[in-house]
Amino acid sequence: MTPPKFLYFDLGKVLVDFSVEQMLRQLADVSGVNPECVREILYNDGLMRRYESGQISSQEFYETYCAKIGSQLTYDRLCYAGSTIFSLNLPLLPIVTQLRQAGYRMGILSNTCECHWQYCFKHYSIVAECFHVYALSYRIGALKPDVIIYQAAAELAGCRPEDIFFIDDIPGHVEGAKSIGIDAILYTSAKDTAAALRRRGLCFNY
Repeated sequence: MTPPKFLYFDLGKVLVDFSVEQMLRQLADVSGVNPECVREILYNDGLMRRYESGQISSQEFYETYCAKIGSQLTYDRLCYAGSTIFSLNLPLLPIVTQLRQAGYRMGILSNTCECHWQYCFKHYSIVAECFHVYALSYRIGALKPDVIIYQAAAELAGCRPEDIFFIDDIPGHVEGAKSIGIDAILYTSAKDTAAALRRRGLCFNY
């Protein structure tokens, strides 16, 4: 097997863990409503999907959310409550670090919004220092598993889809990547990730 020329990692549930339930509770606390009301606004009404897909800006998200809850909290307070939900996937970090030191080109391919991305980029140095390319749904204007985001990711990497390795925690996102020729696998553990990379001919100290 010819080694891939570019490696893409998903962000949420691969590089970092997160809790939607924690986000709902924290947003509810600062908004003066219950978590189910926040869930209704973000997910049942599709606000979060529009934000992650780049259909609305952070300012538009903020204004819509405040209108829905019927009160005016500051943008910074809203963003902080909605973003302090992440933690690093520590077992995967040595792999990423060693791949970077070995000189492999890597990127992040993720469904995310501007607020979450800025938080992770600021707080986790590995996100800022180990990756060359960021293929983010809110910037590209499409969400996995839409073919558009994978095509855009390949263009950003400067590679053919067939020369890209991608790992994601959602089966449908893996299949979406495979549909355009990307060598994609489902994330299960750091150990399995290292084994999958070695099977593809990558050499790194782990």
